[in-house]
Amino acid sequence: MQAIWERQRSRRAAPPLLLGLVLWTACASAQRPGGKAATYDFNDSHVHLTNYVQEGIDVRELLKVMGTRVHRATLFGIPLQQTWDHANTGDFAPVYYTQTDAPLYYYSFTDAHIATAYQSLTPAEQARLDPMITGFNPADMYAADHIKRVLRTFPGVFSGIGEFTIHKEFVSPKIAGGPPTLENPALDRVLSLAAEVGLLVLIHSDGDMPFPKPDQEPYQLRQLRAVFERHPKATIIWAHCGVGRVVRPVKDHLALLDRALEDPRLRHVHLDISWDEVAKYIVASPESIQGVADLINRHPDRFLFGTDEVAPASQSQYMNVYNLYAPLFAKLTPEASEKLRKGNYARLFDRARARVRAWEKDDRRRHAGSKGSTQKETAP
Repeated sequence: MQAIWERQRSRRAAPPLLLGLVLWTACASAQRPGGKAATYDFNDSHVHLTNYVQEGIDVRELLKVMGTRVHRATLFGIPLQQTWDHANTGDFAPVYYTQTDAPLYYYSFTDAHIATAYQSLTPAEQARLDPMITGFNPADMYAADHIKRVLRTFPGVFSGIGEFTIHKEFVSPKIAGGPPTLENPALDRVLSLAAEVGLLVLIHSDGDMPFPKPDQEPYQLRQLRAVFERHPKATIIWAHCGVGRVVRPVKDHLALLDRALEDPRLRHVHLDISWDEVAKYIVASPESIQGVADLINRHPDRFLFGTDEVAPASQSQYMNVYNLYAPLFAKLTPEASEKLRKGNYARLFDRARARVRAWEKDDRRRHAGSKGSTQKETAP
């Protein structure tokens, strides 16, 4: 497997009454956050409702596309808006960051859009979705304040933050005002707040540069590890295992991941294997499939599956990434497969929901007490 990754770089019918009871129980289970619905294939830890120009599908369309194949999914857009600079592209309106040299900028309204979409749903529909806060600039020392403000404006909605980006091929250099970095204290403020509140963190940061020189140090990995070690109380999901469309696995990538997952200082860090661009490395050969399967089988509690689809218009489109990973799923133990596709999502997001709701309750109590004290002080 490692060589492949390196080459990428170089019965009987039931009585009617009983049947009705079984069907009712299954439907009820499917609506519970941690319910065990036998018919679904996975929970999606990584899916975008909108694209780089904040267009997408209605939240009810997402639920329709999920159908009975996907039990639960995250709910977030994309925090960056692609500029339409007429001087650059004329009448052509770019919808993706590779279509123009014009900059990207942070679009904070995405959080209000996601929150109001979620609030429009029934409780049963809401139970299937886990909204995430993304509309902040991780290079801004005020980013943590934005997250608090969103939580206080939309209590009872959000479970985490992300997907937000630090290093991303072709994206980070285009961000107006300059790219975020792993050594910026603004990121530390964000992760410290996430730990305090209980917000689950989904972070994208490439493990290397798109076209590194031979033997160039993948310094992003060293910096990222330092970030993870500084925030042991934050529950973190590292998106895509550090690879991308052009950013390929570094030398001994699987061995590096294995050592990191063995390290008790990083027990709070999890990995997602979302995106078709990640799948191309994993299913490249029988050796690559077996290597990744062995890694997941050794660490079944640490991986989540996501599609990384953007505003999927149909279920066939939505299931494409899941189908790409079929050869990998076939090599997993039953326990590892269940946890990767379903159990780890439920465990992490159920815990995040409970912790964030508890923090919101305490935060309201603190603010009510502070307001009462202020009123007493100012009374004549």
